[in-house]
Parts: sequence; structure tokens; C-alpha cells
Amino acid sequence: MQKSLFDQPLLPQRLKVLWSEAGTDNQNKEACYARQQAAIGEYAGAWTDALRLPDHSSLTQSLCRELGDLTGCPDLAEVERRCRSAMHQMKKDWEETVREGDGNSVVKYYDSSSHYADELMWWHTLEEDTSPLAYVCALHLALQNGCTDALDFGAGVGAGALLFHRHGLNVTLADISSTLLDFSRRRLRARGVTATLLDLKTGGSPDGAYDFITAMDVFEHIAEPEKTVDVLAAALRPGGILFGRFSAEQDEDRPSHIALDFTPTFQRLKELGFEECWRDEWLWGHQAFRKG
Repeated sequence: MQKSLFDQPLLPQRLKVLWSEAGTDNQNKEACYARQQAAIGEYAGAWTDALRLPDHSSLTQSLCRELGDLTGCPDLAEVERRCRSAMHQMKKDWEETVREGDGNSVVKYYDSSSHYADELMWWHTLEEDTSPLAYVCALHLALQNGCTDALDFGAGVGAGALLFHRHGLNVTLADISSTLLDFSRRRLRARGVTATLLDLKTGGSPDGAYDFITAMDVFEHIAEPEKTVDVLAAALRPGGILFGRFSAEQDEDRPSHIALDFTPTFQRLKELGFEECWRDEWLWGHQAFRKG
């Protein structure tokens, strides 16, 4: 019997083994590439099944339609135009809103930006890159470890919550942006999905409530990410797993990447008894740490 997707090793490990056996023969490399694309396609299938609305065949069309419905824009061409220009608009918003060294202005930026949902929804179409599939990798790890209660810290537009909910996990979404939380709340309600939403400006997550926490592309947006580790450690049960990406590079198109040195973050994880239990060395560079 063929193994189900989540009974197999995680995708980065499968691909690392695949290419380690490729050798130097070009024909063999072509076969490996075909197998790699098929394997990525399996993760993309899980992602699409969770996000695509039932009456759409295309993930891109579905997400654009959903975004248009939630923002009152029935013109799909206009929705796509907004999505494609969102990164430029977000950079402009940052430059107009954020003052160096002023944490309150950073909070204001995230809380009020009207372009963030556009940028995230377009990213989730997989049209430009496959890195959102790291969420499927996180789900895969959670299922293999028998996790049941997940917190998506920096939940954005709620895609991770939809994926985790589809596979039976209880999900809490946390974000500093009231705009994104409202978007996620309306999105989940329209789909009949039950989840808890936390506004990080007004309160934190309950202690020991979760056995799996995702922080996907979050830490680079935080001035002192090592302090956030304390918050997440308190929310995580002993033996629970923190899954995230703890790296970033300077990017002139993304001035919101304000943390680039994660040495203090790794040090704080060690001080709090976390040990690395998984690392993606092949695709997107995420890591997982288990709380002792």
C-alpha cells in the first residue's frame, strides 16, 4: 500500500536523500528533478485543498475571488493588480509611517496597512514561489508528533489556520495587526471555521495552552526577537514544538525586515531549555525546537 503524504518523511528530507543519490549522470538528474517536482506537487495539493473554495478549479482564481469578496472588489483583474503592486505599496507605507527607533510607529504600520492582505493572499497562490508550503511542512511535523493544539503566531490572513483546521488541529491565530485579524475573522467565519483569535496589542496567549507553535517569517519583523521567545516559551507545553524561520537578509523591497542577527534568539532558546529537533537543509530553511 502506498504511504499517505504525512506518513512519509518531511519533504526537505525526502529531497535531500533523492539528490544525494542522483550522481553525475544528466539523465538521472532529470529523473530526480521530475520526482522533486512531483513531491513538491503533493505538498501543493494539500495546501490547495485547504485554501481553494469548492466552486473553483484554480487556487489563484479562488484566492483572488475570496480577497475581492472580503474587500468589496468584484473585479478580479483589479484584485490581481492590487496584489501585484502590494509589495511596492507596503514599502511606501513603511517609509511614510515608521520612524527609526520608534516601536509604536512599527505597531501602527502593521495595525493599519491595507495592503498586507493583498500581498499575503497573492503569495499564497504559489504563483511566484513555493515557500508558503513550509506551512505544510509544519503541519507534517505536527501530525507526526501527535500535536493537537496549535498557535499560529503572526497569523496574517489565516491560511495556516485553514490548513491546520482541515487536518483536525485546534487552532489559535495571534497577530499584532487588527486589520489582519479582522480579515482572518471574516474569512474563517465565511468558511464556517471555528478558531480563537488573539490581538497581541491587548493581550498574550495563555500559558501552556499549545503543543505546537508556528512563527512563519515573523522573527525578522521584530526588533528584539529574543524577547518574543519568552512569550512563546510560556505558551508552549513541555515537549511542545516551536516551528519557524530564524534567518533573514537585508532586502531593500522589504524594509520591515528589521532583525538580521538571530544569535541572541538562539541563545535565549537554549537558556529556556529548547533543543533543535528538526531542520530544513534543502528548501526553505525553517527550524523546529522542542521545549524541554
